[in-house]
Amino acid sequence: MYKDFQAELTWASLHMPRTRHAIASLPDLSNVKLACNMHLDLKMAPLVEGLLSRGCDIFLTTCNPTTVQDDVVSYLVDKGATAHAWRDMSDADWSESFDKALAWQPTHLCEMGADLTTRLHENVKANKPVPSIISGLEATGSGINRLNGMAPNYPIFNWDDLPVKEGLHNRHMVGLSAWQTFFQTTHLTLHEKLVVVIGYGLVGQGVAASAKAFGAQVQVAELDPARALQAKYDGWPVVGLDEAASQADVIATATGAYGVVNSKHLDSMKDGAFILNVGHVAQEIDVPYLKNNASHSEPMPYVNAYKLGDKTLYLLADGSMFNLTAGYGDSINAFDVTLAVMAAGIGFIVNEGAKSEKGLYLLPEKAWKGAL
Repeated sequence: MYKDFQAELTWASLHMPRTRHAIASLPDLSNVKLACNMHLDLKMAPLVEGLLSRGCDIFLTTCNPTTVQDDVVSYLVDKGATAHAWRDMSDADWSESFDKALAWQPTHLCEMGADLTTRLHENVKANKPVPSIISGLEATGSGINRLNGMAPNYPIFNWDDLPVKEGLHNRHMVGLSAWQTFFQTTHLTLHEKLVVVIGYGLVGQGVAASAKAFGAQVQVAELDPARALQAKYDGWPVVGLDEAASQADVIATATGAYGVVNSKHLDSMKDGAFILNVGHVAQEIDVPYLKNNASHSEPMPYVNAYKLGDKTLYLLADGSMFNLTAGYGDSINAFDVTLAVMAAGIGFIVNEGAKSEKGLYLLPEKAWKGAL
């Protein structure tokens, strides 16, 4: 994706002043072994390079193989990181990366999706040896949902629910970048199109608002009564997914849950409908059903056409996180805020946060507000 990686990295770093300041404020990290499970794209490189410069040992895995940029991983390995991640790695290789990260004996975890913590707890139940983790960070709602079902033996700090991340990244950037990627990928706009947004959390709210701003007619499908009511108060028609699926020109999933768009919905969709996912997990859409029951072609990069009976459905990026698999994700200046908070959070978990009792906590304001 990047024709001149070094020039791109220099450009990204230039427009990340908050991240530079947050990294400069970090303590010496020479005794820290940080295993990171996260998106490995260009915008993440300034943080990892900065952590390495502070003496931190880093092991890189990915939370999503479809968003890995191999030149980023190669660059960071050259700078001193250890990594087991590459674009479109197999499920077996991806799973192995979690074991390799834990076998590396990290002292701290920095995650987007809680894959490492989940594997660690699976190993505990299986009486397998596990590293002694001091503390960790979690950045996603999907990861927090997984952690709520666990009893971590160390403190984990949730920064997905911070106002600055909810209000900026979740609410604004995902939707904006998703539709920008739609335009770039399909060479189409949303004019005269009915867009159905599934899920009305903060990400779904941003997806709906951006779609309207770009000319779409928008409906919302939401099972939670409180969120459905909020959608109505925001002015959106709230519809049942079974009915909406047959009418939509574009369906966007934004739930972070599994199996949201199932075979029944796919069968009922009209010819030429587009389906995209901006949630954390690639399994929001029943992609195996399409692969097993439809012929496939790729008329445009990241536009996967599935001939299902007498109609064609267009699954964008094969159901993976569309805005970061087929596009660049957040703008650099917006992600500067996210990355600065992340750097400040790492500084917190290696110092004061490491003294906390085991359990799941919201990252305290004093840990991150100075990064703004």
